[in-house]
Amino acid sequence: MKIVSIAKYAILLCLAIFIASVTFKSCSISPEAWSPAAPPKLEGVLLENKLLSSTKHINLDGWYGPEDIAVDNQGNLYCGVHISETNFSDGRILKIAPSGKVSVFCNTGSWVAGLHFDSNQNLIACDLERGLISVDKNGKITTLASEDENGNKFLIPNDVDIASDGIIYFTNTSSKIPFSRTHIWKLLMESKPDGGLYSYDPKTKQVKTLIDGTYFGNGVAVSQNDDFVLMVDLAKYRILRYWLKGNQKGTTDVFLDNLPGFPNGVSRRSDGSFWLGFSTKRDSSLDEIHPKPLVKKLVYGLPLFLQPKVAPYGMIMHLSNDGKILKTYYDTTGKVVSEASSVEEHNGYLYLGGDVSGYIGKYKLEN
Repeated sequence: MKIVSIAKYAILLCLAIFIASVTFKSCSISPEAWSPAAPPKLEGVLLENKLLSSTKHINLDGWYGPEDIAVDNQGNLYCGVHISETNFSDGRILKIAPSGKVSVFCNTGSWVAGLHFDSNQNLIACDLERGLISVDKNGKITTLASEDENGNKFLIPNDVDIASDGIIYFTNTSSKIPFSRTHIWKLLMESKPDGGLYSYDPKTKQVKTLIDGTYFGNGVAVSQNDDFVLMVDLAKYRILRYWLKGNQKGTTDVFLDNLPGFPNGVSRRSDGSFWLGFSTKRDSSLDEIHPKPLVKKLVYGLPLFLQPKVAPYGMIMHLSNDGKILKTYYDTTGKVVSEASSVEEHNGYLYLGGDVSGYIGKYKLEN
C-alpha cells in the first residue's frame, strides 16, 4: 500500500508540474484571432505529381540548414548553415565548388539565412546575430545595418535581393523577439504584424522601411525591370508586392494569395518569372485553431514533442510576373525533397534549400 501511495503522489506531482508548465508557457503569448480561407483544391495547375522525386542531393559535410543559396560568377554555390538539425547556436557560410567539394568560406558564428551577390561579388547576407551584412571575397564581415531608421532591431533578418541600381531589399521577421525554434512557433501562433520589408542604399548607408508590419516576412525578389519587389508573408500564405515605380509607386498589394503551403523563398528567373519554394504544406489543424486565441495559447503551452510537427513535403512553384501559377512541382512523400525553403536556378538546374536539411537539392529542369 505504501508503494502504491508513493506512486499516486508521484503521478499527481508530475501532473501538477505539467499543468503549471503548460499554464506558464501559455501565458507568454497573446495570439490574435485569424480565419484563413479554405485552402485551394489541389487540381489543375496545383495537381500533385512526382516531379521532384528525381532530385539529387549535394552533401554538406554534416552541416544543416542551407535556407538560401547564392551562386558566384565562377559557378560556386554558397549557403549559410548551422551545426545540427535542432541546434542553431553556431554557424558558417559554406562554399560548394562545381566538383562538389565543400569548404568553409566564412566563420560567422551564427546562422545566415538570405544570401545574394552584389555587382562587386561581395556576398550580401542576413545574419541572425548581426543583421544585414556584407562578406568580401576573403570572408571579412562588415555589418551594414542592425536596425531600421526608427531604432527597431533586426532580430530575425531573413532574405535579401538586390536591384540593378545596387539598392538592397531585405526582410526582417521580427523586431521583438530573437530567433529560436520556440520563438518561430510563437510568431506563427500569435499572427501579429511584426518586422517588415526594408531597403538599404550602399551609397548613403541609409535604411528605409517599405512595409511596416508583416506576418512572418520571409523571401524577397526584385522584378526584372526593378518596378516592384515581392515579399513572402509566410504566416498568411501569401506574397505581397511593393511597387517601386509607376502610378502605384510606394503602395503595397497582394501578388498571390491563399497558397496551399507555407511559402518561404522567392527568386527571379532570367525571363522575369519567379520561383517560389515552400517549407511544407498547410496543416488543417493549425488553420482550424487560428480563429481561437485561447486554444492557440494552450497548444503553444504544450511541450515541443506534443505540438504539431512539420510534415516533410517538397513543393515549388513557377510563377508568372503578374502572379499566375504556371506549374507546380512536388515530392509529396518528402523522402527526396523534405522542404524547399528557397529555389535558385543556375545552368539548367534548380538548387533547393532547407531550414533543417542536411543537403542542397539539385533538380534538372526539362528542356
